Amino acid sequence: MADNRNNGEKQRHTIALLVENQPGVLARIATLFSAKGYNILSVSVGETIDPEISRITLVTEGHPFIIEQIVKQLRKLIDVIKVLDLTASGEDYVERELVLVKVSARGEARAEAMRIAQIFRGNIVDVSPETFVIEFTGNEGKINAALSLLKECGIREVIRTGKVAVLRGPKSLKIS
Repeated sequence: MADNRNNGEKQRHTIALLVENQPGVLARIATLFSAKGYNILSVSVGETIDPEISRITLVTEGHPFIIEQIVKQLRKLIDVIKVLDLTASGEDYVERELVLVKVSARGEARAEAMRIAQIFRGNIVDVSPETFVIEFTGNEGKINAALSLLKECGIREVIRTGKVAVLRGPKSLKIS
């Protein structure tokens, strides 16, 4: 009998983890992904209100069966307290990313970069005679749209933080 679990379409999934705030935790997670041949598209890590616990938000891509395997493998890691596949949870969540973009700022490009920053509610955080650094926050669609328009100005550098995400409403990812 054929295994139909791999027939689903490849999808991006945002996965939230609570982990012990210990040296090597992120390395063990990265090693798990590497050993299994999975890719991390973005990762964001930070302490929670409890300094002994960190929250990791990672984005990966795969067929439904692969995502299921990733979640199961993450739950087996000793320092992992809780795992929630936000994409598959059926719950609404808010996701944001921070991006710093260095663009050329000479001549017409200068005015155009300022106009695009204003349209997308970006903040110009550094100015030199030749460049601007613009900070954008938002979902992936907003960020990509701003970057697409800024290409004509001459993007010199793009630095993305990776996604952070939180459930909407009263539910929270927390230790039970």
